[in-house]
Order: sequence, then structure tokens, then C-alpha cells
Amino acid sequence: MSGTPTLYSKMSSQPSTDEQNPASDAEHLTENTIAMPGITARRVLFFTMVLVLGALGVGMMFEILRPNDITWLEISLLGLFAITFLWIVFAFTSGAIGFVLQLFQLDPLTLKRQTSIPDPYPKVSTRTAVVMPVYNEDTVRVIAGFEASLRSLEKTGQLDAFDFYLISDTQNPEIARAEAGAWQRLCERLGPLAEKVFYRRRVKNTGRKVGNVSDFCCRWGDKYESMIVLDADSVMSGECMLSLVHAMEQNPKTALVQTVPVPVRQHTMFGRFLQFAADLYSPMLATGLAFWQTDTANYWGHNAIIRIEPFMQHCGLPELKGRGPFSGEILSHDFVEAAMLRRAGWDVILLADLRGSYEEVPSNMLDYATRDRRWVQGNIQHMGIIRGKGLHGLSRLHFFQGAVAYVSSLLWLSMLALSSIDAVVRATTSNEFFTSGFQLFPNWPIAKTGLIFSLLSLTVALLILPKVFGVIIALLHRRGEFGGAFKLMIGAVVETAFAILIAPLMMVFHAYFVISVLVGHKVSWNAQAREGRMVPWREAFAHTLPATLVAIAWGAVTYVLTPVFFWWMTPVLAGLVLAAPIVRYSSSLSLGQWLRTKGIFITPPETHEPAVLTEVATLLHEDRGDYPDCPEPAVPASRWRDMPIQSF
Repeated sequence: MSGTPTLYSKMSSQPSTDEQNPASDAEHLTENTIAMPGITARRVLFFTMVLVLGALGVGMMFEILRPNDITWLEISLLGLFAITFLWIVFAFTSGAIGFVLQLFQLDPLTLKRQTSIPDPYPKVSTRTAVVMPVYNEDTVRVIAGFEASLRSLEKTGQLDAFDFYLISDTQNPEIARAEAGAWQRLCERLGPLAEKVFYRRRVKNTGRKVGNVSDFCCRWGDKYESMIVLDADSVMSGECMLSLVHAMEQNPKTALVQTVPVPVRQHTMFGRFLQFAADLYSPMLATGLAFWQTDTANYWGHNAIIRIEPFMQHCGLPELKGRGPFSGEILSHDFVEAAMLRRAGWDVILLADLRGSYEEVPSNMLDYATRDRRWVQGNIQHMGIIRGKGLHGLSRLHFFQGAVAYVSSLLWLSMLALSSIDAVVRATTSNEFFTSGFQLFPNWPIAKTGLIFSLLSLTVALLILPKVFGVIIALLHRRGEFGGAFKLMIGAVVETAFAILIAPLMMVFHAYFVISVLVGHKVSWNAQAREGRMVPWREAFAHTLPATLVAIAWGAVTYVLTPVFFWWMTPVLAGLVLAAPIVRYSSSLSLGQWLRTKGIFITPPETHEPAVLTEVATLLHEDRGDYPDCPEPAVPASRWRDMPIQSF
């Protein structure tokens, strides 16, 4: 637990009088116990940096286009460039700030030197529920993560203050039968600890995950101060859970504390690529986010602790009125719940450097894209509530950024298409210097080659430098966790090259998803595929062949009419032409294993495996899935309380 933010030791341990009444709103708590100096100054600094860099890039692009009688096509191109460039600048600025803070080991909230929490942990004084919602998931994996997290907490000696709930929305009869049998086996293994675990399955999964968690709060929420929400693939160490509870106890104005989940347990090449990149760069990027978001951070839907009473009072989600993609049930609920808590005056905090929070990621590009398809629909829907009454400005920004994260792919693709059209038009009319019959002097084309190269260099620097910053931080503070400096450097180079190679295909996937959402196509939110699999050739071609054929035609036209532009487009075209082989071979388990034997994409949980992940591996090895047929356990006693529906 080294490197845990100092806010734990800097905050008052005594809650205010209002905290004794959980129903009171955060605005009654007049003192923020987290010492976060200069919140306004931080945000001014951050947005000034964003605006200066953004204006520089957009101004350079305008100067490139302006001398040759700028056309409507180029005006459109400039508008698309402005949006996408600002998106890049946002990410770069957060990464740069995170780099400086991590370089000097400063906590992003308190701006003080990071210190370790002394062992043993202080005794917790409140009761907490650990809640794992599941829906048609792999029962063996769910039970293993659930049990490993519980046993890790037991080793801290403070399990008495916690209860664990597996709340199932499973609709598949076979999986439901397996859950009941697995639960009985789990209770037999736990012995006396079985009194700390509870299982409930809803016959009708009304409201999906939102309805599942809301049902838990309405039934059992009055028994607990807070709940730690896990996903079906989550694992969390006991020390991490205690840290979250202490953060809530010592900060009565805080309603939600989000951790940074680290991806683990992937064995394909693509899965290991994601794990390595996340562990290398995410802590630094999250540090930068926490610096300027401060008390208005975001919620990512899991691996976070939530104070139950304000959640119940302010997070009852309405069904959005109207038609099209901005109506219906709120899909990406987490962003909205964080915004509603902040609207009510509660703090939402991101702990960027808290260890012991883990999750799993898709093992191949197609499953990864399928997950993104669900998020695209949910995030675009946020644009329908961005003007909601009383929302904090940063909450509106979270909504906008979440949508732009995917819409930017459509903008990039549109910008590339417009650039190609512009290049072809200029190539075919390059000798027409007299455009008017009454013109005395020719219009000589002006090519600002130096400025073009400068803008390209600036854009590449903004994209690559955060990766360089992440490697520098790891070399200084964590190189042993990545297998040493040499393996870390090799892994970073391979990761960057592969990220560039797959970027065009992900751009096409996301652009297609955005168009699908905007024309009204709905998507089912099914269980996520997490175990490694080799994607068959037929499946790989089925999802990539249209993009490949378009790329071949695109490349042929530009090569014939404007060869210089063709060579600039080569990285994009290559990723699309080779899309099917990339999808198939990046899903290879044997390639992933070979990379591991060579020390490429080694991650800290592999070089120093945490006890909770060792426990998961042991349980998965021992569980054969041959569960007995047995009835579902009785639902624990409850006292129902309504969760009021909010309005925007």
C-alpha cells in the first residue's frame, strides 16, 4: 500500500453533527475536510493551458489554409480539426500535469508528499456492504472473484464491519441454476463466514444494472453507511476496501470515491497489450484528472465506494422523454449518478494512486469493440441531459467529453475524407492559375511547408509525449515492477507501434457505432466476453472486410492522383488493409504467451502478484463447475424504502 495519497492522514477523523443524520444534504456540511488548496487556481491553470495549446494548433491550421482562397470544404475541415485537436490537447494537458505530480510524488488532491498508511489499519467505525451485480456471467469466475475479495478482507481482521452481496439479474436458466449451486458450495467452504454473505436473484431485471443496485439500496441500504460496488470481473484487496471506508469516514462531505481499476488476468496478445498500457499510463493520467477535477470527479460504474443515503436521495434516474438516441432509460448511468451527487452538494473524489483495485478487459479487438458499442450509445445519450438544471460545470464537461471520446472518431474519419477530396481537387486543378476571364495576374498556389511540418510535429508530440512521460515515471519509480528497465522500454515501444497500427480500425468501428446510434439502432447490453479466444478468420473478415475494401480503393485513387498525399495516408491505410490479420493474430493466446516469455508487456501484478489475485487463480483451478441442483437461497430480511426519481 505504499504511495497511498496523504489525504487519509490529513483529514479530520470526526464527522460533523450533520453526518449523524444521513438524510441531511452535503450543503449542511460547511467544512470540506479534504485539504485541497487552490481549486479555482488549478482549474484556471488547466483550462488556460488547454486554450493556449488549442488556439496555437487551430491558428496554425488556419494559416495553412488561408493563403489559397479558403473554400467551404476547407472551412469544414478546419472546424473538424478544431474539435479533434482540442480533444488531444485535453488528454495531453492532464497527462503533463500528472507527470509533474508523480515525478515529485505529490498527491493530486492535497498537493503534499505521498506517504504510506501505517499498519495495522485503524478500526473502521461504520458498516459497509460490498455489492457485486451480475448478469448472465461466467459463474466460476464470478464466485472466485467474490470469494477472493472476501477472504482478503478477512485477513485484515475487520470483516465484522462488512457484508458481501451477490445481486444477480441473471435471466439464463442454466446460468441461474449454476449460480444457486455455486452459492451453496461457497457457503459450505466459508463455514462460519457464510453469515457475512448474501445472494439475491431478480426474476425480472427491470432497469438493468441501475435497477439491480437501486433494488439493493431500497431493500438493505438502511443497514449500511456505504457500499463498495464491484463489477462481475472485479477483484479488490482487503487493504483497498479499508482505505475506501476510511476515506468516507474521515470525509463526511464525500459521497463517492472512485479508484483506478488495473486490468489483470489476460493472456492473449491484445489483452496483454491493454493490461500493459493501462498499468503504465493510467495512474499518471488519473493523477492529472484528479488535480483539476478535485471534488467534481467522475464515476466509472464499479470499483468505487458510495455513501448510500445521498445516493438514494439524489440518484433515482428518470426515463428520458422524447425520441431517438437521447431518450429512454439512461444507459451510462455512472456519469449521471456522479453529476447528480455533485448537484446536491456532495463531493465526488478520484483516488488516483490507490492500489489493490482490479478488473478484467476483453481479450480481442472484436469483443473490445462490442463493449465500446454499448458505451457509445450511453455516452451520446448524455448530450440530451447536458443542459440539465443545476448541474455543475465540470459535470457537463464530463458528459461532453464522454460523447466526444467516440464522436471524435467520426470527426477524424470525416476530416481524412475531406482532406483526401481537397488533395484530389487541388491535384487535378493544380495548373489552373487563372480562375476568372477578367483576371490579369495568376493565382500562384502557396504551400506553407514549414508550417505544415510544424503542425504535424505538434500533433504527434501531443499524442506521443504522454506515453513518454509514463515511461519516465515508471523508469524512475516502478521499473522493477515491469521486469526491469530494458523490458519496460521494449514493451513501451511495441505498445506504441501496435497502438498506431490498430488506431485506424478502432476509428472506423467507433465512427460506425456513432452513426448507428444517431440513426436509431439500439444495442442489447449483454454479458461481456472476458476469457481469451482466438478469433476465427471468418469472423475477422466479416467485421473488417468493408473497411479493407474502402481502404484499398481510397489508396488507389490517392496514389494515382496525388502520390504525396498517399504516402502521408499510408499508416491509416495499412491498418485498414491489414485489419483481418491484425484482429486474428492479436487474439492469439500463444503469441501472448510468447511475448510474456520474452518479457514484453510484463505488468506489476505479474512480477509481484498480489495475494488476492493468487487466491483467484487458486479458486479457478479448484472449481470444476460441477454444481449441484439446489433451490436459490432465501432472500435476507429487508426493510423497503423508496428511492425518489429525480428530474433534470
